[in-house]
Amino acid sequence: MEKILTIPNALTALRGVGIPLFLFLVLSKHADGAAIIVLMVAGATDYFDGKLARAWNQTSRLGELMDPAIDRLYIAATLIALFIRNALPLWMVLAIVGRDLILGLMTIVMAKFRIAPFKVSYLGKAATFNLLYAFPLLLLALSKSWLGSIAFVIGWSFAIWGLALYLLTGAVYFRDGWRSIALAK
Repeated sequence: MEKILTIPNALTALRGVGIPLFLFLVLSKHADGAAIIVLMVAGATDYFDGKLARAWNQTSRLGELMDPAIDRLYIAATLIALFIRNALPLWMVLAIVGRDLILGLMTIVMAKFRIAPFKVSYLGKAATFNLLYAFPLLLLALSKSWLGSIAFVIGWSFAIWGLALYLLTGAVYFRDGWRSIALAK
């Protein structure tokens, strides 16, 4: 029987608990510094949960499903918050959410044909990594200071690169899913 209660799965769950905390801090309290710390902890746990799972041979199906699901929820929550706070334009929000909706629908169709969900690729991880680094910087960029100006440049660099990789990997996942469905028919 596969272990479910592992340190990597606990780190992933901890990251999930941070989602409502982040939204509360950034939207209700406008406590941007604390919200940025929550995002930084989320980014660190996203890195370490997978690294530890592989190093300690504690990979699990639960972790494989929970990790990208929580990543998507973090991205959605952060997109909404940053859009509400005028740190992200609507086109970027729609591009990221649209990609996830399309792949979500593709995953449902794949399940109907008993095709396993997408395996996250290295580029997919890189795309998520870039976006998860961009978001706290773009939140910091809202501050009217020299630090906010630097965060704006670096944050948008991560955001543009992350978005490009996110859309590219989305197209690759979609193509692979389409091929799998065609073979299953």
